[in-house]
Amino acid sequence: MRGHLDGLVLAVLTAGPAHGYGLIEALRERSDGFFDLPEGSVYPALHRLERAGLVASGWSEAGGRRRRVYSLTTTGRRAAQERQSEWRSFSAAVERVFGAPSRPASQTGAVTS
Repeated sequence: MRGHLDGLVLAVLTAGPAHGYGLIEALRERSDGFFDLPEGSVYPALHRLERAGLVASGWSEAGGRRRRVYSLTTTGRRAAQERQSEWRSFSAAVERVFGAPSRPASQTGAVTS
C-alpha cells in the first residue's frame, strides 16, 4: 500500500464525494475485499490530500448525524487522471516483465559476472 493509498483514494473520489467510511467501503468493494483498510490509514491520507489541495471537505447530515464529506478539487481530478495514466503504464511494464519468457543473459546482451 505504501505509496499507492493516495492514488487509490483519488480514484474512488472520481466517482463523487464520499465520507471516510464510505470511501473505505468503496475501496473494499472495488477491490473484491483486497483493500480492507482500517480507518487509521485512510483518514491520514484524506488529510494529506486536503493539505495538498487535491481534496476538499465539508459537512453533511444524514440520519441526524453529521459527517465530513470529501470531494476532488479541479487539481485533484487532474492528479487522479495523471496517477491513473502513470499506473497503467507502470503495471503494463511490470506485467511484461513478469510475463516475459526467461532468456539466458547471453541472449539479452546483459553482462554477467
